[in-house]
Amino acid sequence: MSEFRVQPIQNFEVDLEVPGDKSMSHRAAMIAGLAEGESLISGFLPSEDCLNTLSAMKSCGVKVAVEEEMEGFGPTRMRIAGKSMKLDAPAAPIDCGNSGTGMRLLAGMLAAQSFESELFGDESLSSRPMGRIIDPLGEMGATIESKGAKPGCAPIRLIPSKMKPIHYELPMASAQVKSAVLLAGLFCEGRTTVVQPATTRDHTERMLEAFGVDVGSEGNTISIKGGQVPQAREFHVPGDISSAAFWLVAAAARPGARLVVRRVGLNPTRTAILDVLERMGATVIRRPLGGMAGEVMGDVEVHGAQLHGTDLERSEIPNLIDEIPVICVAAALAKGVTRIRDARELRVKETDRVATTVANLRAMGGRIEEFEDGMEVEGGHPLKGAEMKSYGDHRIAMAFAIAGLFAEGESRILDTACVNTSYPCFASQLAAVCRESTDPADYCFPIRRQDS
Repeated sequence: MSEFRVQPIQNFEVDLEVPGDKSMSHRAAMIAGLAEGESLISGFLPSEDCLNTLSAMKSCGVKVAVEEEMEGFGPTRMRIAGKSMKLDAPAAPIDCGNSGTGMRLLAGMLAAQSFESELFGDESLSSRPMGRIIDPLGEMGATIESKGAKPGCAPIRLIPSKMKPIHYELPMASAQVKSAVLLAGLFCEGRTTVVQPATTRDHTERMLEAFGVDVGSEGNTISIKGGQVPQAREFHVPGDISSAAFWLVAAAARPGARLVVRRVGLNPTRTAILDVLERMGATVIRRPLGGMAGEVMGDVEVHGAQLHGTDLERSEIPNLIDEIPVICVAAALAKGVTRIRDARELRVKETDRVATTVANLRAMGGRIEEFEDGMEVEGGHPLKGAEMKSYGDHRIAMAFAIAGLFAEGESRILDTACVNTSYPCFASQLAAVCRESTDPADYCFPIRRQDS
């Protein structure tokens, strides 16, 4: 069984890159696969989740030619020959692994096809709610059968049906549900509209527009006209700020520390973590480098300080949901109280991230109170090394690896293979941080050309 063994460090002055954005990589594989012509995708994240989505598109007839890869993981640069919206029937059920994003977005795309398909995943994914996409896709005319042990859970079977556009008001803020409906809408005659109760990640809208699809957007109302065919293009995936968040906290919570993260995505629907750390007292400098197909990329520099507690605003939660476990680590290292409420969505992620965050922080001596919709962390109490479970959740594993850098004694995080679902090379970068390496090569990731 893989594990992280983490010792406290004295200094943190690091310049690094993180692998490509997971949300964008999923969407790049799908939209390039639907496009007319050959797209060049670079910066792709070769994590298990994104590779499963890429494999799903290949099973539907999409051709992929790899040009570069991250050694030991998979492709980072490739040419994708799109199917001009005419996918082939997969020969077998499609394995989505651990990825809720992959399953929900693929369901939107496949629900409108002329062939039957089935999506399944691992034990964790099979316990996550799929009713939130089954309901709106059903309103559009899709026939979807939930075959899971729990109602509304995977595996899900998609049966050919005539789809129609709808006007859909999301009952909760969810970029995945929004995206599933918009992708289904591409295959309908007429205009599909989604109204969201709060702003969510807008990668789907931006990427569709980058591939030549006309997307209407006014406030939190997004619409798309069916029948459009995405057009192939070059697209570079910037670094994932949700992956960078672990290092951002490692620097922010240590007075005198300095971190630079290079070429990371700065999409404004994803940068709430920077706002929170600034509010807690860290110095955060953003250096935008310009846009790539509607997305913003840049460098982020963080200088650490004694942090103080804060309240996460309700409007921030949808765009911070992946970062909350590591924010709780920052809160434990801060002075004062940090309150996180209106975050029930944490209960249905890869794990119940309220319960798993509470369990691990308490194991380290942190003071944290659990609520049905969130947590309250009382900071300023010394953390102690402990043996902790990842619970098979990549973000829990990485968050408490960062906590171990501040704890007294050794921390062990068990069952850490799950980290490969989102962050190849995290283990090697963590090892470099633990030995306080000053070699820049230790913070990069090895890329190999396919023909070398």
